[in-house]
Amino acid sequence: MDLSIIIVNYKTKDLTLQTLTSVYKAKPPRGKMEVFLVDNFSQDDTPETAKKNFPHLKIIKSQKNLGFAGGNNLALRLAKGRYVLLLNSDTLVEPDTFIKMVKFMDENPQVGLSTCRVNLFNGQIDPASHRGFPTPWAALTYYLGLEALFPKSHLFGQYHQGWQDLNQTHEIDAPVGAFFMLRKKTLDQVGLLDEKFFMYGEDIDLAYRIKQAGWKIVYTPITKITHLKGASGINKKIINPEAKKIKLRTTAIFFDAMKIFYRKHYQKKYFFLFNWLVLMGIELIKALKLARIRFS
Repeated sequence: MDLSIIIVNYKTKDLTLQTLTSVYKAKPPRGKMEVFLVDNFSQDDTPETAKKNFPHLKIIKSQKNLGFAGGNNLALRLAKGRYVLLLNSDTLVEPDTFIKMVKFMDENPQVGLSTCRVNLFNGQIDPASHRGFPTPWAALTYYLGLEALFPKSHLFGQYHQGWQDLNQTHEIDAPVGAFFMLRKKTLDQVGLLDEKFFMYGEDIDLAYRIKQAGWKIVYTPITKITHLKGASGINKKIINPEAKKIKLRTTAIFFDAMKIFYRKHYQKKYFFLFNWLVLMGIELIKALKLARIRFS
């Protein structure tokens, strides 16, 4: 088995079916592939409809919403592929995506994690798919707007690495969980997604552990996918009170994930006062973002 594809669904039935359609229309790698759909307790008929439309689909029903990390881990424990692809339920793959990415991983045995180009619906690259690690400096320059002013600067643009040529294959620190191509051998070495991260942060945490273990993490534009982005979570448009409630919750989870990541990977590197300032800074930005949503 060459490739195991894992898609986690939570109340995004139409998008999930659209994603699955693009997956099954794509050319499979020679060594075959398996596709898992993990339903994170959506409490609707998505699993049944998906199975009816795609008989070879492997369905996993969670008895509660385990979040992105927990949902993916259910399938990761069962995956048999040499490579495992975490794929968002709001993505569209190209016909050549899987065969090209498997070939790329085969030809680059030092790469533990890779991503193709991830485009937004407008054709622009999804910034979250091409990141550096959120060091205190990278986070500070991003939230102060210095990265936006000097996107190609090595000093101020460390978070999204805007100086890199997006038309060339190169190393990055972390792709986005929407398209997260893992070598199974690497995953077996570093472990599964950390379920302390309910939503957000689990992808960059796993990437950090992969890099710490000595593997390369690479962006390659040899193929692409489209990330529709915004169906759920922090990017959800506020169109009614329920959408505002979801956005408030997911925004809070996003900043809480930042604190979890900082405490796990950076806190021991700095002295107490610095850590306090960083964590208070995260809380301040979180409060400002939540206030903006409440009064929008």
